[in-house]
Amino acid sequence: MGDLISAIITVVVAIGGLLALLGGLYWLTSKLPKKWQEGARSWVFLLPTMVALIVGLLIPTIRTIYLSLLDDNGKSFVGLSNFKVIFTTRGTRLTVFNSIVWVALGTTVTVIIGLVVARFADGMRGEKSAKSAIFIPGAISLVGAGIIWKFVYDGPPFEVGMLNSITKSIPGLPASMGGNGDRIWLLERGFAGADPPGSAPGFNTFLLIVIFIWASAGFATVIFSAAIKGVPDELIEAARVDGATDRQAFYKVTLPYIRSTIVTVATIVTIGGLKAFDIVAATTGGRFGTSTIANEFYVTKFVQGRGGLGSALAVLIFVLVIPVVFMNRQAQKRAEEMMGA
Repeated sequence: MGDLISAIITVVVAIGGLLALLGGLYWLTSKLPKKWQEGARSWVFLLPTMVALIVGLLIPTIRTIYLSLLDDNGKSFVGLSNFKVIFTTRGTRLTVFNSIVWVALGTTVTVIIGLVVARFADGMRGEKSAKSAIFIPGAISLVGAGIIWKFVYDGPPFEVGMLNSITKSIPGLPASMGGNGDRIWLLERGFAGADPPGSAPGFNTFLLIVIFIWASAGFATVIFSAAIKGVPDELIEAARVDGATDRQAFYKVTLPYIRSTIVTVATIVTIGGLKAFDIVAATTGGRFGTSTIANEFYVTKFVQGRGGLGSALAVLIFVLVIPVVFMNRQAQKRAEEMMGA
């Protein structure tokens, strides 16, 4: 109880000190010449954000990049050797391929499902209930989603899960596809007699991506639904007057109008796929060829204690995110130009 009170007092004092500092700086700006006051006040309120970015993002990023150029003990400079290990070692190379599949498949399917549901649920009876139902998985933590789906994928020696119960009930289904009802879905990389090579993602990786899509589709649906409702009615009516069907109006008018929203959602989902960790950790722990870059970073850095290689994996995630953010910004600029026109 004493520790809790001390923590509360520390937080209150810290917040009070910050407010007092900002208040003091704001008061000082009132003493400046009027032509400088507005700019100075802007910097006063930007100061906490800038400090947080420098302390919480910039400094750790620089330090991580520096550590990625050292050996696992952090003593000897090895240059880009850690990055070479990532792409030449079979296990770590597979994590990169897995993450690429997470991004490509997870983002594509999530965006498509979000658009389809947002379009066909718009205006239907029970629209709010339908959208609320598909949004519920998004309110669950990814760890919780992984645990829920473990019950779906469970197999021997545990109690048979729902997927095994379904496949067992299908007459004539081969055992390689779960026909016997005893398939261990998250452990087996092959499916239907096809066994992928060790350097390629297995079928169990796709099962984990299903969880990611299930948890992300609700978010995409809600955002797309709001964007579609924001399309001016005049544009839709003009398209119909020109003889366009509802389908043609959707593809020729609505989709181009909400293009920036689609890119933004795709960017968010892509970044989520690149840093996929929770689902993997909660289901397989990265074993059986299902590890991703983020999961491999955690295992390498904090379980194996290999600081150099772990930092290189973190830097790789950062590097892969940069072009995604850049493309999102370019799409936003094009949308702004289109709106201005």
